[in-house]
Amino acid sequence: MAVTKGKIQKNLAAIRETIAEHCQIARRDPSEVSIVAVVKSVDLETIKNLLDVGLTEFGESRVPHMVDRAAEIDAHLRRRQNPLPRPLRWHMVGHLQRNKARAACGVADVIHSIDSLRLAEEVNKRAEQADKVMDVMLQVNCSQEKQKSGCAVGASVHLGEMMTSLKNLRLVGLMTMGPLTKNMDLSRHTFTRLREIFEEMQLEKIGGADFRHLSMGMSNDYAMAVEEGATIVRIGTALFK
Repeated sequence: MAVTKGKIQKNLAAIRETIAEHCQIARRDPSEVSIVAVVKSVDLETIKNLLDVGLTEFGESRVPHMVDRAAEIDAHLRRRQNPLPRPLRWHMVGHLQRNKARAACGVADVIHSIDSLRLAEEVNKRAEQADKVMDVMLQVNCSQEKQKSGCAVGASVHLGEMMTSLKNLRLVGLMTMGPLTKNMDLSRHTFTRLREIFEEMQLEKIGGADFRHLSMGMSNDYAMAVEEGATIVRIGTALFK
């Protein structure tokens, strides 16, 4: 069943208010934080309602689902009379298998989940075949949970540097996932650690001017992530509850 436009508008207003409050705590500008609507669990009508309220950054965690959804939305946009305020962009936010890299490069505008050199090289190859430069983020397992994807903290700076040598990749930032815990101190430590890695890489001029994003924070912990410097928050449940 579709989530109504009214409910989405109400939830979106609350999310933006929370972002603004926590930006104020951190002495940040709320305009620095963008919302990626994670649409993996909602139907096509709900996605249309997201477009109607002005959201144009969509996240998917599975490549086949992203491919199908992108085709459906493209068909909808061709019939739509009102233009979008900004171009629609697809974010691959889930674990990416190397055998899905070709399909991901065909649809995604940003891949958040590069976590190894082998995967980076495969995405680079597929992006070259598609004649594009792919915006990517390095996923770091800052919580050190075994079930989480992401490269080890100690390997992150070196891996990021190697990724910048791949000519069809553009390293635009870092991504992490908060720990599965109700302990907010652990969550904050995870986000703080990613920011520290980000600052170290900036200091070493890895990635240059394009390297400017911290993708961290989901529905249950985005407020804390914003305080720690998130520029992209990945929101699903809080938009649709």
